Amino acid sequence: MGKSGQNSTNGKVENAKIAIIGLGYVGLPLAIEFAKKYDVLGFDINKDRVDELSEGKDRTREANLKDLNYVIKLKADKKNGIGLHFSSNWEDMESYNTYIVTVPTPIDEFKAPDLRPLIKASEMLGSVLKSGDIVIYESTVYPGCTEEDCVPVLERVSGLKFNKDFFAGYSPERINPGDKINTLTKIKKVTSGSTPEIANRVDDLYRSIITAGTHKAPSIKVAEASKAIENAQRDVNISFVNELALIFDRIGIDTNDVIEAAGTKWNFLKYQPGLVGGHCIGVDPYYLAHKAQALGYHPQVILSGRRVNDNMGAFVADKVVKLMIQKDHKIKGSRALIMGMTFKENCPDVRNTRVVDIYHELVSFGLDVDIYDPWAAPVEVKDEYGLDISNTLDESAEYNAVIVAVAHNEFLAFDYKKIKRNNGVVFDTKACLDRDLVDARL
Repeated sequence: MGKSGQNSTNGKVENAKIAIIGLGYVGLPLAIEFAKKYDVLGFDINKDRVDELSEGKDRTREANLKDLNYVIKLKADKKNGIGLHFSSNWEDMESYNTYIVTVPTPIDEFKAPDLRPLIKASEMLGSVLKSGDIVIYESTVYPGCTEEDCVPVLERVSGLKFNKDFFAGYSPERINPGDKINTLTKIKKVTSGSTPEIANRVDDLYRSIITAGTHKAPSIKVAEASKAIENAQRDVNISFVNELALIFDRIGIDTNDVIEAAGTKWNFLKYQPGLVGGHCIGVDPYYLAHKAQALGYHPQVILSGRRVNDNMGAFVADKVVKLMIQKDHKIKGSRALIMGMTFKENCPDVRNTRVVDIYHELVSFGLDVDIYDPWAAPVEVKDEYGLDISNTLDESAEYNAVIVAVAHNEFLAFDYKKIKRNNGVVFDTKACLDRDLVDARL
């Protein structure tokens, strides 16, 4: 049960002792930045992850390793009372007073929100919660989730009263995995709190590390909704150009040529067609749709956009097979190579990658398919998708079809003529290669 009778922050951000729950693409950069000014604990239930980070290593390649080792040393020196250390033991969080939750919020097989990681994190926090503590959620959720789903769990487990004994905030994450320019401190942060005083305190806390500044939302629900629509907007815009790609393929013109021409007008938004995966754009619209349906409204635009984007992998595979037939390739038993498994370029993140859709569709036609990705972890792909991939490529191998699914730097200068067999097909889903090298592209 939670402890009462202590005012753990005394209303001042300089007294904050921060525990970050979840040390993935979002939590780790956050922990590093806060640790430059505060006493920070990085918590994760994965002991291997904790051990790796304690040694100053990061498999996600998201952290600045120089900064990571700097804040670890700060904590070890114990001179200034600041710095970062890691733990997988939840009891180590008892001495902290500000908790920031950055656990995943995926969707299940029915494309419904899967709140289990969030609820488990809330249950764990309830067991260490004290009077005066603040719990800030960063995980992407639907509007109302923090106060309607998470807070009751905190109350039940801790025995404390919301907005009397403990408080809540919400500040949606805006991490862009693999982006070394638009990093955490350079992206304006939306903040919110469960009372006006707490909203100010949460805003002050983030403003102390975010150089780009903050935007204090008027309520937690507004902050939650802002995150959901950020990615839903991108999803709908991409679905529009993906639908254009389907239309222009039938017309026989190149979608990128059309976009370049239309883009000569100042107010045209040059979105590009492609696969839409990852932990945000391919997931968040379903959270917003779930909330809308719970309130009796069936969203039309959001879900129609999702249907278009979810079918792009099948379109790519079908197009490849048609091109192979046109070149007189026997389909069953032919060899195909998919280049790239991650959901975006120059990043090891394979969460919700839609490359798997291309793979399964090609296999259903009878092709033997290999996947090559120098960035993705084979063990992670095997655990998540049951697929075998390779980090290296046997350049003596030959393929009837090559699909460039991700625009990794390694793929841009690759000699595709080496691995094409008998006038093989090259399909460029990212429009990143010289047009003379490819048979088709999105």
